[in-house]
Amino acid sequence: MRQILIELAVLGVIGIVLALIGPFGSFEASFGARLAYWVPLALAGYAIYRPIGAVADWIATRLALPAAPMWIAATLIATVPMTMLVWAASCAGRCRHPSSIDAALTWYGQVLVIGGAVTLLLYIRGKGEAAASVDAPPSPASFAPPAAPPPNARFLKRLSPHLGVDLVALEMEDHYVRAHTLAGSELILMRLRDAIDELDGIDGSRVHRSWWVVRSAVRTVRREGRNVRLVLTNDVEAPVSRERVAALRAAGWL
Repeated sequence: MRQILIELAVLGVIGIVLALIGPFGSFEASFGARLAYWVPLALAGYAIYRPIGAVADWIATRLALPAAPMWIAATLIATVPMTMLVWAASCAGRCRHPSSIDAALTWYGQVLVIGGAVTLLLYIRGKGEAAASVDAPPSPASFAPPAAPPPNARFLKRLSPHLGVDLVALEMEDHYVRAHTLAGSELILMRLRDAIDELDGIDGSRVHRSWWVVRSAVRTVRREGRNVRLVLTNDVEAPVSRERVAALRAAGWL
């Protein structure tokens, strides 16, 4: 709620600035008319762009994709309903529909300029809030190499001898599990759930639908917007799903 109120205040200020500038021919109107036009549009734009931005964050986290391209795609999509809203507010029911695709694209391009700029500010602000925790120094224990595996960790017997037993993480790939150790990785034909069941006694957690990580193998935590990734001792990065963030934070992982 605090974040939403701050962002709404920022959008209100942006609306006032746009009223003062009067872009796209609106300067011909009185300042009061411009204020009544731009401030509500700025707030309405927040209601359109922000939820789609949240969806972009969710998709990026679930699919382990970069957040920036997802935000760009979200902005392009959100500009469609925003263009329709701006057209309706500007015409007040007196305008006919755009007579050609060029006219419609002109409206779209003008809205995209402002909507894209505001979305960029929100994206940069989100990264700025996470900057304090980017590469945050973890506890000393997280720098330690994985502890010697207990005898009942049956999964380790499946590993090739040259990989050793210093397990770092498990990664699901189709019907296989990729076992990451300090010496390398290999694919093993089995389900991730079954592999985890064979790791009794090793302190680790399923941080993503496709990842299980040994706790002592976490070197640092990397954040980009709402995306969270664990940088492991073998330099592999494991994504953390949104639904696991709260539990991992409560357990002292983040």
